[in-house]
Amino acid sequence: MNKEQLERIHTGKGFIAALDQSGGSTPKALLQYGIKEDSYSNDEEMFELVHAMRTRIIKSPAFDSKYILGAILFENTMDRKIDDQFTADYLWEKKGIVPFLKVDKGLAELENGVQLMKPIPDLNDLLKRAVDKHIFGTKMRSVIKEANADGIRNVVEQQFDIGKQILSMGLVPIIEPEVDIYSKDKQQSEQILKDELLKQLSALDKDVRVMLKLSIPTEDNFYRELIEEPHVLRVVALSGGYDQTEANEKLAQNHGLIASFSRALSEGLTAQQTDEEFNAMLSRSIQAIYQASVR
Repeated sequence: MNKEQLERIHTGKGFIAALDQSGGSTPKALLQYGIKEDSYSNDEEMFELVHAMRTRIIKSPAFDSKYILGAILFENTMDRKIDDQFTADYLWEKKGIVPFLKVDKGLAELENGVQLMKPIPDLNDLLKRAVDKHIFGTKMRSVIKEANADGIRNVVEQQFDIGKQILSMGLVPIIEPEVDIYSKDKQQSEQILKDELLKQLSALDKDVRVMLKLSIPTEDNFYRELIEEPHVLRVVALSGGYDQTEANEKLAQNHGLIASFSRALSEGLTAQQTDEEFNAMLSRSIQAIYQASVR
């Protein structure tokens, strides 16, 4: 594990950029970027286009380590290059931004008010490749729709079980049990979730470090105990469907919680913009998310 990267994630000022929409959500991400589905005829062409989009974001002068601590990549992006360097190397060596990898294979069907992760059969191979490609940590997402105690416990247990496998490879897992922002009993779910997370964290070995990625809580500063928990390197927040302005406003009310936005980061960026327009738009977004993260 890279000590410099660890320190940057633990104490650095800024936020984590989530550039990890994968196969299922790629057409939607491209559409938001102004590229229609009839612009490509197969997956390879689609992934070429999405890599061009991400390359444009990463290479932009606005995408600066002054504001951005890390970036979460999708497997396909990790395997591709930017200017003859693998993406993770480009991020760290050229930009000073710490690379993460999304490792989950999507969500299972709703059961007990939650969606667990689908099995990840080739996880060890993927983790080995991530280590070879100089990835620092990983991210995996589950979703909580209802305040069902059994369901939420299952989500957290699954996250930590897989998290331990990731830790054993020398990578830092971002544990992401998202609470649906439209859930009718969101606040109750957050209480159950916090209790389950604290229980799992307290059982970890003393030197183990994980990160948490959570929905912005209903009650301001509700996750303060998690932010201060000694096993937790950083707690980051997802935008979860809020637009950028609302996500930033809510985030700014939570001291010590920093952004890890995906849709809210790329909001307003299109393939049709000139580089000048694109960079100006991205710069405005990055500044606003940064300000909300460092309050």
